[in-house]
Amino acid sequence: RPLCVAGGAGAFLPAATATTRRHLSSRNRPEGKVLETVGVFEVPKQNGKYETGQLFLHSVFGYRGVILFPWQARLYDRDVASAAPEKAENPAGHGSKEVKGKTHTYYQVLIDARDCPHISQRSQTEAVTFLANHDDSRALYAIPGLDYVSREDILPYTSTDQVPIQHELFERFLLYDQTKAPPFVAQETLRAWQEKNHPWLELSDVHRETTENIRVTVIPFYMGMREAQNSHVYWWHYCIRLENLDSDVVQLRERHWRIFSLSGTLETMRGRGVVGREPVLSKEQPAFQFSSHVSLQASSGYMWGTFRFERPDGSHFDVRIPPFSLESNKDEKTPPSGLHW
Repeated sequence: RPLCVAGGAGAFLPAATATTRRHLSSRNRPEGKVLETVGVFEVPKQNGKYETGQLFLHSVFGYRGVILFPWQARLYDRDVASAAPEKAENPAGHGSKEVKGKTHTYYQVLIDARDCPHISQRSQTEAVTFLANHDDSRALYAIPGLDYVSREDILPYTSTDQVPIQHELFERFLLYDQTKAPPFVAQETLRAWQEKNHPWLELSDVHRETTENIRVTVIPFYMGMREAQNSHVYWWHYCIRLENLDSDVVQLRERHWRIFSLSGTLETMRGRGVVGREPVLSKEQPAFQFSSHVSLQASSGYMWGTFRFERPDGSHFDVRIPPFSLESNKDEKTPPSGLHW
């Protein structure tokens, strides 16, 4: 079926899913905009991997994107029943079960810049950050328009447009080749960029847990170590997605973090919302994604906690954040070079 957008100005699809809107209806159409067909949907893969250059619509956030390359991650899914007995309370969590990681493929993708303004209230589009390479050890920089997606996020489509995705890296990384399927192949610049900057891009662990139909997914990244006031400070970046799997409307009101450091310290943090927002999760807009950073004066630690949600009747409930480890890499990283934004 055709994939349509309004005047090429963005995929105005509220939370598209595999079983929902295949094209825009008139009630979603911005005033004065005309629908344009930008491609044709393909059947999503049930098995196997998507290739570099595959165009897709994000099944949750509705943006158009293209796959750059896959990463193999260990998925720790606490929603999957485990034969392991319950563990006692430990620094890593709230008496939760032993969970074994299973290999799962995630993809590094480019987001169409035309769609970024329309998803900015639901998802941050700067999913890759790194430390600054100068004396200011607190400076952080972000690479815009990159995301990490699983196979379940991908609604594949094809397009006859030789530049179907608007992103400053698209034509630097991908080359149109009509003899290939998909017809966009990796240029040497993409392979060189991946090899050079993989410490900033590679994800190794994904953690997931559902409480009262609110699913929390966490992806942590080690960013490196900096020296500050004669001590070492280790930095991590983490992405969190909140998904409402129910039809009831809920709103995130508070966050409550616990951060355990290998040095023996336990820090508690509580505050309103996340990243300055208190997102509403509804049937029409079921997900919210954000990222943040944490630093420790030790090479490893754990984070866990809860998000407090409010129902329309004013009642509250707590959603567990799956405990995840903060591990440093053996080889210390230096910030990527040759990147100009």
